[in-house]
Amino acid sequence: MTTLCNLDKFINTVKNLPSGEKVGKVLRIIGLVIEADGPEASIGDLCYIFNSMNDKPVFAEVVGFQEKKILLMPLGSMEGLKPGAIVTNTKESMKIKVGDMLLGRVLDGLGEPIDSKGEIKSNIYYSTSQKISNPLVRKPIDEVITLGIRSVDAFSTVGKGQRMGIFAGSGVGKSTTMAMMARNTDADVNVIALIGERGREVREFIEKTLGDDGLKRSVVVVATSEQPSLVKIKAAFVATTIAEYFRDQGKDVLFMLDSVTRIAMAQREVGLAIGEPPATRGYTPSVFALMPKILERTGTSDKGTITGLYTVLVEGDDFNEPISDTVRSILDGHIMLSRELAHKNHYPAVDVLQSISRVMSEIATPEHKKAAGDLRNLLSVYNKNADLINIGAYVRGSDKNVDRALRLMDDINSFLQQTIDDKTDFDSTIKRLMEISAKQ
Repeated sequence: MTTLCNLDKFINTVKNLPSGEKVGKVLRIIGLVIEADGPEASIGDLCYIFNSMNDKPVFAEVVGFQEKKILLMPLGSMEGLKPGAIVTNTKESMKIKVGDMLLGRVLDGLGEPIDSKGEIKSNIYYSTSQKISNPLVRKPIDEVITLGIRSVDAFSTVGKGQRMGIFAGSGVGKSTTMAMMARNTDADVNVIALIGERGREVREFIEKTLGDDGLKRSVVVVATSEQPSLVKIKAAFVATTIAEYFRDQGKDVLFMLDSVTRIAMAQREVGLAIGEPPATRGYTPSVFALMPKILERTGTSDKGTITGLYTVLVEGDDFNEPISDTVRSILDGHIMLSRELAHKNHYPAVDVLQSISRVMSEIATPEHKKAAGDLRNLLSVYNKNADLINIGAYVRGSDKNVDRALRLMDDINSFLQQTIDDKTDFDSTIKRLMEISAKQ
């Protein structure tokens, strides 16, 4: 099977091509697209492009066709590439090494290690283009997964195998919230995909926010902002494939992808480069076709589960922009992070009233649902009367619900706020929730 690092095999293959073996030549390069006159190929085939037999080849993928030309996009730098370069087809789609030795490792968008801990020694390969399982053989979601954030566990309870979106603008604590979940969850394995992130933030996230304890049971896949668009897209599939491996071992996996928005932007670049027409807000049709291919691969199976958490970086705090709408329609619920709460130094900045889990009604106990509903009502009542309360115009005794909300608001806010080192198990969270709800 093909690995990205085994270049010698393909260099020798090209040097010793039998007579009659079809190869192609680069005709021209326009932006992100390489046009070639061959070889015979299918969509998704991996190719190597050689300026000469002594040069390191450029790794590329077939993304389309135009008349008799093959359109390829690089999975690395195109520096030094020129017309006439030889194109040879590996006749394979992308495969990556998987195994338990991935735990504690940091990989690039193509599944290769970047943490200076040596190569991945495994003979097990998974294709990154595995088909989505039959929905009729998926097990129902019937068990709670602890995420360790009280505002989520109590009010938007997540089940093992559920898929949730985390919607947030920039600078409201999205990365920290993800790290808290990775550190506090009772899942067996974390698989974290950081796509389109700043290079500086990646190391900070791994070393400071996630920490050694979190990394030990995690696999981190990184494709920073300067990487080619196709690599960012591949990173999402690489990370998902790794999660599928651990699920196949019977484990409960917490899969976190940050962010779907940057994948959509990368696919828009790819689509525009190969000639797709722009549609909604400049996004090409292939963007909206790609979303379910990524989001639907997680979930339950007859062996284990993958609980998917997908962040959406909303532009201008517009929670109704096209990517947000599309993702929300596919997933099983959403967690909204509020800039207003962040400005009040309320972290995690989870807007309880705007967040919902579509599976909570099936996995939470009646007592839990009643207590959560009670405190939701109090939060709603308080927010509706916040202006009157803040200017001192509300007269106590005017409304018993408002009075109760005022009495319990300190307890509720103390319950909802949590530091990164404040770890709480699910049972303790629900017990505290019920204690507050029982107060009058």
